[in-house]
Amino acid sequence: MAGTTERKSGNTSRASTQPCHFIIFGATGNLVSEKLLPALYELEAANQLGTELRFIAIARRDYTLESWQEQIKTLLKQHLKQIIDPFILNRLTARFYYLPGDYRQAEIYADIHKLLEQTRSDTCSNIVFYLAIPPRDFYDVITQLHQAGFSGSDKNQRIVVEKPFGEDIDSARRLNEHLHKYFSEEQVYRIDHYLGKETVQNLLVFRFANTLIEPIWNRFYIDHVQITVAENHGIGDRASYYDNAGALRDMLQNHMMQLLSVVAMEPPATLDADALRDEKVKVLRSIRQIPKRAVNSYAFRAQYAAGYIDGEAVPGYQHENGVAPNSTTETFVAAKFYIDNWRWSGVPFYLRTGKRLPNKMSQISIRFRHPPQQLFRETALENIEPNWVVLSIQPHEAMHLEVHTKQPGLGMNTRTSKLIAPYRQQEEKTIDAYETLLLDVMEGDRSLFIRFDEVEWAWRVVDPILRNWSLDTEFIHTYPAGSWGPEEATRLFDSEDHQWRNEL
Repeated sequence: MAGTTERKSGNTSRASTQPCHFIIFGATGNLVSEKLLPALYELEAANQLGTELRFIAIARRDYTLESWQEQIKTLLKQHLKQIIDPFILNRLTARFYYLPGDYRQAEIYADIHKLLEQTRSDTCSNIVFYLAIPPRDFYDVITQLHQAGFSGSDKNQRIVVEKPFGEDIDSARRLNEHLHKYFSEEQVYRIDHYLGKETVQNLLVFRFANTLIEPIWNRFYIDHVQITVAENHGIGDRASYYDNAGALRDMLQNHMMQLLSVVAMEPPATLDADALRDEKVKVLRSIRQIPKRAVNSYAFRAQYAAGYIDGEAVPGYQHENGVAPNSTTETFVAAKFYIDNWRWSGVPFYLRTGKRLPNKMSQISIRFRHPPQQLFRETALENIEPNWVVLSIQPHEAMHLEVHTKQPGLGMNTRTSKLIAPYRQQEEKTIDAYETLLLDVMEGDRSLFIRFDEVEWAWRVVDPILRNWSLDTEFIHTYPAGSWGPEEATRLFDSEDHQWRNEL
């Protein structure tokens, strides 16, 4: 936790912004057990949680306070890949309260009021409401918070909303209007955990702190950009959500559009929240609208069939538990976008994501143009490979630069040399994105959270694709589980020498 400890020091300077109560709706769900609780343990270990901070867990399961605290310990032992310090574990669990009940009903909010009165602090009144719940329940909880007296822009309260933020542009606008009835934009934290990944933040440093990089980060030197988010697992127990969402809504519209905007944004005037988000919105607004009749030239979808992952047979998507018969929900999406501005005009951005691919990995690959003069036409170097910069987000956090060097010997032969800049040294610990984002919520730092105009413009970009695919419910391409997707996805490429980059 060295990175987090260096970033924030001590609790006393943050007393005015740190919340006294952090209320988690849907506390028994997978998000809390797999992400939030491990992140809170790490923050506790790094002394980043305010001394008066208390957590109120709300869910329908009938835990007592003691059985819930024991459940926290059990979950952390399952999901933390390290030896757990019993002192830190006890310190964290002692911060928790548990309220059983239906968060869609008014009764639980009366219980919250009673508990807040019993544990009220004289030094702060900040409250965080974290909606770790299915999107279909957002409206009910937001309304109940208002009716219980927790809303109002003058209140010291923040509300955290997990993705997906809407199912399309119209539903996103309706949800935003509902939120803004009761909470101001400054109180709303729309979370996208990809923006909390340190390698993504490191991209800002890589671009704007190195004078040898920024001058060539444009259409004059870059041939195309690839952004890949690959997963080797299937949908697990998420069929009720995923079969209505698909890969376009689940990954491309949010995570991947955010990565695209960070890659392509102009240098912000400052690193404050609104300056960063202003530049990202400019990118999204500049993306060329996809013509309705040309969607198939810009986007391709497919669904995984039965195959093998790590040598084990896995079922096809339509045979997963909970998936509708003959479902045409996509588990693989490849898309092409153009950013019509001065920096990127004519440069294709290829985005690709899928489930049941060979490896779990996320990377941004930037291919540079060939040298303008072919000095080596009459030598063995006639077909020289292009240079690449590859930013690996996971599983290996590093930046790779590929350049050509001459091989030793009498001939004019080359080899590709890789210059590797790892993000962290071996002794430095990995920090999960949720550690960063939860700490930012507590401190009121909105830099890594999404403003609504980012959400709206991202939906505008993919809306023509969604509308086109919604009309085609009879057929979908398939690919064997364990492959890199169907060969037909290559039809999006602008040039015959473009190909998907699957490995570092």
